[in-house]
Amino acid sequence: MTELPKTFDPAEIESRWYAHWEREGLFAPERPGADPWTLVNPPPNVTGSLHIGHALDNTLQDILVRHARLKGKNARWVVGTDHAGIATQMVVERQLNAARAKRTDFSREEFVAKVWEWKEESGGEITQQLRRLGCSMDWANERFTMDAGFSKAVLKVFVELHRQGLLYRAKRLVNWDPALRTAISDLEVETREVAGHMWHFKYPLAGGETYLYVERDAEGQIVLEEERDYIAIATTRPETMLGDGAVAVNPRDARYAPIVGKLCEIPVGPKEHRRLIPIISDDYPDPAFGSGAVKITGAHDANDYGVAQRNGIPLYRLMDEHAAMRTDGAPYAEAAARAREIAGGAAVDAAEVDTLNLVPDAYRGLDRYEARARVVADIAAEGLMLTVEDKTIMQPFGDRSGVVIEPMLTDQWYVDAATLAKPAIEAVRSGATKIVPKSWEKTYFNWMENIQPWCVSRQLWWGHRIPAWFAEDGSIYVAESEAEAQAQAGAGVVLVQDPDVLDTWFSSALWPFATMGWPDADAKAAGRYPNDVLISGFDILFFWDARMMMQGLHFLGEVPFKTLYLHGLVRAADGQKMSKSKGNVVNPLGLIDQYGADALRFFMAAMESQGRDIKMDEKRIEGYRNFATKLWNAARFCQSNGIGARTTLEPPAAELAVNRWIIAETVGCVQALDLALADLRFDEAANTIYQFAWSRFCDWYLELIKPLIQGEGGVPATGAGADETRAVAGWVLDQILVILHPFMPFITEELWSKTGARSHDLIVAQWPMADARALDPAAAQEIDWLIRLVSEIRAARTELNVPPGARLPLHVRDASAETSERLARQQTVLARLARVDQAAGDAAEGNALQVVVDEATFVVPLGGVVDLEAERARLTKAIGAAEKERDGLAGRLNNPSFVERAKPEAVEKAKADHAEKSAEAERLSAALARLG
Repeated sequence: MTELPKTFDPAEIESRWYAHWEREGLFAPERPGADPWTLVNPPPNVTGSLHIGHALDNTLQDILVRHARLKGKNARWVVGTDHAGIATQMVVERQLNAARAKRTDFSREEFVAKVWEWKEESGGEITQQLRRLGCSMDWANERFTMDAGFSKAVLKVFVELHRQGLLYRAKRLVNWDPALRTAISDLEVETREVAGHMWHFKYPLAGGETYLYVERDAEGQIVLEEERDYIAIATTRPETMLGDGAVAVNPRDARYAPIVGKLCEIPVGPKEHRRLIPIISDDYPDPAFGSGAVKITGAHDANDYGVAQRNGIPLYRLMDEHAAMRTDGAPYAEAAARAREIAGGAAVDAAEVDTLNLVPDAYRGLDRYEARARVVADIAAEGLMLTVEDKTIMQPFGDRSGVVIEPMLTDQWYVDAATLAKPAIEAVRSGATKIVPKSWEKTYFNWMENIQPWCVSRQLWWGHRIPAWFAEDGSIYVAESEAEAQAQAGAGVVLVQDPDVLDTWFSSALWPFATMGWPDADAKAAGRYPNDVLISGFDILFFWDARMMMQGLHFLGEVPFKTLYLHGLVRAADGQKMSKSKGNVVNPLGLIDQYGADALRFFMAAMESQGRDIKMDEKRIEGYRNFATKLWNAARFCQSNGIGARTTLEPPAAELAVNRWIIAETVGCVQALDLALADLRFDEAANTIYQFAWSRFCDWYLELIKPLIQGEGGVPATGAGADETRAVAGWVLDQILVILHPFMPFITEELWSKTGARSHDLIVAQWPMADARALDPAAAQEIDWLIRLVSEIRAARTELNVPPGARLPLHVRDASAETSERLARQQTVLARLARVDQAAGDAAEGNALQVVVDEATFVVPLGGVVDLEAERARLTKAIGAAEKERDGLAGRLNNPSFVERAKPEAVEKAKADHAEKSAEAERLSAALARLG
């Protein structure tokens, strides 16, 4: 046994123990024959740094893997990083820019070499930060989504899906980032409210035709009736008018029924070449919004794309990869003439439509916003602009580039997600994979049952290059190598590899099995697949979790994980989402520096309630640091009183009620903890340990046993009772260290090592047995009675201002034989903890505090110790003040105006204050009543 320092220093302990665990290979101990248990970490971006969401996600995972390890399983936590295509390419490009260079100054191979160089020198900072959090990952087998083995799996999956007809190349609408010049996923799009405009324009009817426009109110009365030679449309993006393929109205909108099927003219471009487009009916337009008529620009708007697809409307792309108006193709006059033929019903080939550039010569090469200004000015000059209104609009931005995203019609590679989704849907319905909380199942099914083709190509240089080769005649050859592609094409056919790379979600979807050596190794035969559990933020349910389900089932025929646990977000203290722009981001490393990793981890676990977000509360983190300090001091107390480590998992034999009670309490805690962890109720598990360690062990048990182990004059007590108590106390402390270890690994390992000779580190110790035979109802009832009696006397003394050091006589009335026996057995403890001495006979008449516990009344005379009249006056005054505040708060809460108009947090505070003042008034009234 090594004496513990007086001060608990988390920083020194954490760095020392983590290095020891990793150096000794204790994160993946060899356990031949043990049941396998596997968990894969959502691979953080190689460019990333630890944020508060990572801290939550990884804390929960570490709790489970440490628990599985303590349960004797062959537990493995797979760790690695994602190559993060866009993020990593941006980092390296910024470095080049700082050196006055750019990516295009290098060949593709040279640039990729520079990225690898950066990865080796600077990538993976987050893996060091995960170590600071205490994550017990299998670092010896760390993976990277572009290492050789993983890349082999990616190529095989792409080629197999293509061979099976589940992966194909097509022209569809994507989110296009004009700064990065690549398609991006929905996850990488951030929608913001911005101040914009809504322009209202006239689209003249073909040939000057007119119709009777009739507008009615809700009761059907005519409010406007006029002859019109145009249809009015409203748009927030006038520059896209050049690519309109139709104007759509709702089939139930009677205003436009006379002109459905007719043609109207786009009011922009040279008059002699203006295009006519059809007026169609579709359910998409909302008759109550704007004019009720919507221009359809299928190549530049997601909703318009759907309308165009349903109605066979041509899709005309207006912009280049920089989101500037196109400069390629034939002169506008020729393109417009062909577009007019198409609108008139002429046969059309989709490839031909793609080559048409309908940007008038005067607009070509302009930035999209410059083109917008020119279009608006030109239409206004002709008198075809009706009005313009200020409007707040929702605009999509690239989350990395910060520029406005342009919906763009481009050639990309797609996965037939609808086909792959079917087995993944059935897996959740059948229970093969359980989603926790269950409430997320509905969201999962809704998305999966309506899933769209998955765009998996990106226009980058960093990433898994798409294994497809193009021939001059347009043929495409997909193969795992260029040699195989050439063999397919035949000798002499010149091939050029697709320059695009795969979306990083495509490769990370293979994480649960590609990290296990697939396709070279059989992960299922090794017992490493499926994984036991996956812990993930709900925000990547579709982008990662669902795609792992699809790929795992398709290629291994089994779900990738048996349980999917979805946690919430960590929010700022006021409930707002954290963001750099709001300045409310919390740095977990700073919290670790201040309070220690154990305190932060315990906070995350204690606050993680299924289906709810976590609100940051630094005071609670500080409170859990105090919890660690309390445990430290309890261990020091044990050391100083000859209490040390035990060598057996079974509890020592015990005769004394207090020892039988704490053994039963320990077993009950382990039982409750096992159930909570089995149900993934992290908050319940953490609070179970907290209450047991702090209240039952530190606050009560150690106080209750002091008379048994501490003799007079500082000399340790001896005898059978003292020996038994020291053995039991040491055993209980050991159990606390083991069950608390998954939550607070550092302090528990340190205390384990210092409280006695050990044959192994705590990280590979054995989880306690929840043996119901150790439960002892009689001992539990007796000690619970003693705790209630001591608590009542202490509370009464405090409320009545009895001097802490005053020793008082204790009389008892109406005590049963059982209570009398308990008083006899516990008189030494009662005297020490409540500072009362049992007195014979009834108390003399007069003022005394009285407490009732079960059937007995305990009377403590106060004459000569407390100024009873002054105390009555003090309590009466305090009761009046508490009742006044209580009633005032009740008045506010009963006022509908306050409840409806005040901020929710103000109403909640008023409710909490009212409850507090109500309880205070009741407590003080009870104290006054005790005086008689």
